Amino acid sequence: MTQSGSAVLSRLSWQGLEHPVRTTVAAVASLLVARLFRLPEAYWAAITTLVVMQSNIEDAMTSSWQRFVGTALGAAAGALLAMYFGPSAIVFGAGVFVLGLVCAVLHLDRPAYRFAGITLAIILLIARASAPWVIAAHRFFEVSVGIAVGLAVTAAWPERKPA
Repeated sequence: MTQSGSAVLSRLSWQGLEHPVRTTVAAVASLLVARLFRLPEAYWAAITTLVVMQSNIEDAMTSSWQRFVGTALGAAAGALLAMYFGPSAIVFGAGVFVLGLVCAVLHLDRPAYRFAGITLAIILLIARASAPWVIAAHRFFEVSVGIAVGLAVTAAWPERKPA
């Protein structure tokens, strides 16, 4: 190893490594759990876990509930709009707008609206052979696995605050 490489490694502490190690363990675990359930796009579980792992346990619990509800709203809206109207810019725009109104009426925060819109886009705008409600169910379960694993790892292995 070069002198500059060893200098970089010598500056790493467990605190510097802990977050990447926790995040990696959680992301891989969620991918494996989603694959265990044979979810077709298991990578969404890992992506969701990466998002959840960026928060401490208190923030993760609050935001994850919002993400869970938003995903459910987006999946339902995406399935309904895809079945009855099909993908178009107008339908997508109307869906995003209505989801924003629903989130506001339900006093849901931006994480809910963000995940609702993302889920809507994935279901409505990506052409697939399966029925929209099947795609919506898969997306909901993939994201739910990611949230659950991210929360479980965050709770079981809390990140320590820097000293």
